[in-house]
Amino acid sequence: MVQKAKILLVDDRPENLLALEAILSALDQTLVRASSGEEALKALLTDDFAVILLDVQMPGMDGFETAAHIKRRERTRDIPIIFLTAINHGPHHTFRGYAAGAVDYISKPFDPWVLRAKVSVFVELYMKNCQLREQAALLRLQLESGQAARAGALETQEPAGLLAELSARLAAVEEQAEALSKQLDESADAAAVATAAHLERKLTGLRRALDALEPGAGSAAGQLPSPS
Repeated sequence: MVQKAKILLVDDRPENLLALEAILSALDQTLVRASSGEEALKALLTDDFAVILLDVQMPGMDGFETAAHIKRRERTRDIPIIFLTAINHGPHHTFRGYAAGAVDYISKPFDPWVLRAKVSVFVELYMKNCQLREQAALLRLQLESGQAARAGALETQEPAGLLAELSARLAAVEEQAEALSKQLDESADAAAVATAAHLERKLTGLRRALDALEPGAGSAAGQLPSPS
């Protein structure tokens, strides 16, 4: 379980980084500094971030170019970017920021309360998506364990008792999968949605297989053999 989210702060001026840290420290998350676009890209190679606060005007690789590199990488393309800038060239400059993949574009000086509130939204979304992915992975593990247990139990247990036990285990997993699906209705995380859909298909197949094994469900070929 992820305890804290990481927030990447990118600005070439140390005093601006210090100000951002002071504003966001109340969120009690991990704040990571980068003093250039190149340094930010290096940090993104190894760490996962909930959101990136990116200064537009930096020497060398500016904010727009840095954002373009971030959006080209599969690992980082979905990380929200908030542009921070002291430049005010009107709508054209703002549109360029959104075209580069930013989710927000804030001009300096900005309201600390507003910035903190916006960042907190992306942190909460990130934490929720992490939780959903962990739940999906746990369900998949339980499903795989249940399949292995069924294969071993078939050799040692009475058919009627085995069917009842497997049905109960499957019902518990189905209940967790249903709860996960309800949470996913509010999530935009594509990976978690795809994993949940895969689990639902597997669960449906298992339920049909169990139903076919019930006495009287079909032909004798679909029933478990009597114990010898």
